[in-house]
Amino acid sequence: MRTYDLGIAWNWEYDYDFVSVLEYACTEEHVSTYRIAPHNTEETLNQLRSGALAFRCFLDRASDDDETFEPVVRLVAKYGASFINQSENTERAKDKATMHLEFIANGLYAPYTIIISPFNKKKEIELSLSSLAQLGRPFIIKPANTTGGGTGVVLGAETLKQVIEARERHKNDKYLLQETVKPVALNGRDAWFRVLFAFGTAFPCWWNVTTHEYNPVTQEEEDHFHLKEIRTIMHKIHSICQLNFFSSEIALDCAGTFIVVDYVNEICDMRLQSSHADGVPDDIVHAVARLIARNIARKAVT
Repeated sequence: MRTYDLGIAWNWEYDYDFVSVLEYACTEEHVSTYRIAPHNTEETLNQLRSGALAFRCFLDRASDDDETFEPVVRLVAKYGASFINQSENTERAKDKATMHLEFIANGLYAPYTIIISPFNKKKEIELSLSSLAQLGRPFIIKPANTTGGGTGVVLGAETLKQVIEARERHKNDKYLLQETVKPVALNGRDAWFRVLFAFGTAFPCWWNVTTHEYNPVTQEEEDHFHLKEIRTIMHKIHSICQLNFFSSEIALDCAGTFIVVDYVNEICDMRLQSSHADGVPDDIVHAVARLIARNIARKAVT
């Protein structure tokens, strides 16, 4: 039997650079890796079934939107591999309705939200115009579980008709109706942050909601604008979602309150900024890869 320290399942062409960076970091830590991509899923599955192949740890960046990877992931789990993000935690974390309620219960601030049931469970929407008015205008419509690149999200919604139409697009999903959070400006820049979290380390970045460009928060900015609370919030989110590797979005409003506006992205877009204007800063990608590799080397992934 060949046992690899880390199996990496991936199917998105733009993940190539991240997988390469991660493999290099693993080599530096003497961690062996094995790629599972669309071209070798069947071969990998057969080797797992025969007992010729095994993994100690596993990073799944494919099975969420490609069912051909699911048998591999199930078999890897059955044979006892540790996942960078355990499957049951991932399923729970990507449900925005569940996370919203958990965040509120644990003292985190989230946008004012109305949660409505799936269309296939209740066709008539239980939502009065007065309740809708509490969201203000415009508001945001989000499916609770349909994730990835803003799929199903309606920004700038104004009417009940838009809510009715939106929930019919993903009929088995709950929906969140949320107020639009207006961030305060800090030195001419909106205080809206996308934050990556990997194995206990948070990487706060200024996030432009229009261009999706990242700019790392410097230590000087963190001190000057009193942004250290962002790290505390990310650790609290980690304690709730129990994922080792994820991202969230946090905004600072005019009242000085940090509000978690996008709860848990369980599969982070890790394109490099050197290749994509809206990619993650290269230094952060490399740092995340090193943290993953080091924690596998230390057998700290459980």
